[in-house]
Amino acid sequence: MSSSRTSYKKSIASSPLLFPTMTLSLTLNDGVSIPMIGHGAGTDRSQPDFEQKARSWLATAIQAGYRHIDTAEVYMTEKAVGEAVKESGLPREDFFITTKLPMYHKDCVAESFAKSLDNLGMDYVDLYLMHAPQTFPYEEGNPFPLNPDGTLKTLSSPTFNEAYAKMEKILSSGRTKAIGVSNFSIKTLDELLTTATIVPAVNQVEMHPYLAQNDLLEYHRRKGITTEAYSPGGHGSLIREEPSLKALALKHGVSTTQIILAWHISRGVIILPKSENAQRQKQNLNLPTLDKEDIETIDRLDRGERLIAKLDDNGTWAGWTKEQLGW
Repeated sequence: MSSSRTSYKKSIASSPLLFPTMTLSLTLNDGVSIPMIGHGAGTDRSQPDFEQKARSWLATAIQAGYRHIDTAEVYMTEKAVGEAVKESGLPREDFFITTKLPMYHKDCVAESFAKSLDNLGMDYVDLYLMHAPQTFPYEEGNPFPLNPDGTLKTLSSPTFNEAYAKMEKILSSGRTKAIGVSNFSIKTLDELLTTATIVPAVNQVEMHPYLAQNDLLEYHRRKGITTEAYSPGGHGSLIREEPSLKALALKHGVSTTQIILAWHISRGVIILPKSENAQRQKQNLNLPTLDKEDIETIDRLDRGERLIAKLDDNGTWAGWTKEQLGW
């Protein structure tokens, strides 16, 4: 190992706790307070006993101080989230819980939401999101049915406008404190807002230094929509090996992931990192304060590159073309 790499590792190990982001929050457009840092609950469902493992790392996340947890029906971790919250011994109202309407349930929104509440063992959630604008057909045991050419099957109906109208009814029932969307672009948000009576409180999207999405972020600000970033560190990509990020990490005595997360916070973006490692969970709750030059250094890494929600060999993502997605 090189001396520079050694000093980089030592600086992380010896760094003091920085400002605790668990205390930071934003107010959504409906007045609901949301912690700026949450813990994602997506996992590899092919792993043996993935639900039991999820309960374990969710428990350590709660012990570390996370109170905002982001799950989804399609993650198959709603039960694990509910059990981890219950086993923590903390009051339900101490937590901010998000779950999502899957693409294959747009024709049965109320029933899908009721199933999610049952899985969670809760009588309400804090935020209910539409997972994506696409509509998939429902096939038992096959959440992502394919066409013969290998693309995902999609339906033209029900539309996301129709499904969102049903989500608005759930909001009015009091069983969720806020509603929003995920994986929407300016184009699809514009289409949604032609019929929505309630502006989405949140749009959760892929966002990291390689994909800053500045136009979308500014659009959200104009419309009063809060931005959430999933996989905010780039999902194990080479972003964390960027020399400029390593230099900033060395400067502040933290990891490159902590630098990236602090950059998001400086932009007013809610972050949803996910780690199964207790030490990294704690690190992700303690971030440095970046100065103007630090932020500008990270800003320069933007190259409009999608690492997670990206087009496949057929030129589609989740069955939609770039034009349909508005990318």
